[in-house]
Amino acid sequence: MNKKKLQSEQTKKKLADAARMLFSTKGYKGTSIEDIVAATGSSKGNIYYHFQSKEGLFQYLLEEWDREWIEQWAAKEHQFTTLKEKMYGLAEQMVVNDLNHPLTRATDEFMSSEWERSDVQENAAKFIASHIEFNRKMLQEAMDKGELAEDNVQMLAVVLESLLIGLAETSKRSASGETLELYRKALDVFLDGTVKRL
Repeated sequence: MNKKKLQSEQTKKKLADAARMLFSTKGYKGTSIEDIVAATGSSKGNIYYHFQSKEGLFQYLLEEWDREWIEQWAAKEHQFTTLKEKMYGLAEQMVVNDLNHPLTRATDEFMSSEWERSDVQENAAKFIASHIEFNRKMLQEAMDKGELAEDNVQMLAVVLESLLIGLAETSKRSASGETLELYRKALDVFLDGTVKRL
């Protein structure tokens, strides 16, 4: 990588890191481009060059969060041998990492304030589609091993994603300290409806 490209990548990372911290503490609406400029000593032009807008910067952070999540899962997926263990591991990662992630609150604000934008809807659709595909592969693998009864795997993947989204939304609004247990119970109910009967 040449020196100019390296400096550009370093600037982009510096902007993203500062923005992540600001969005985490001040929220999406409470963070302005001027706040990011003040935190980094960079210019508005640099922010617009790398991210086009505050919305573009936030969407970049969401994509980064998704990449980190996939890397974290890939590092521990081998620990789980059965589908149930895998799903419990997913639940733990979601509860520990996603619900407590610094950008969770800001993401809710972002989605509610920017939903009318077509690029936001397109990116949300891509995230959901990638999660459904992740679920589909995991469920198909379990069917191939004989852990699950043969069924419409695509439909089950959508049902599972809907269940997880609903659990996340409910958990964010609940004062219960039993979030992980709630996820496990919901996954048990899902598995009980799909497990192969002998």
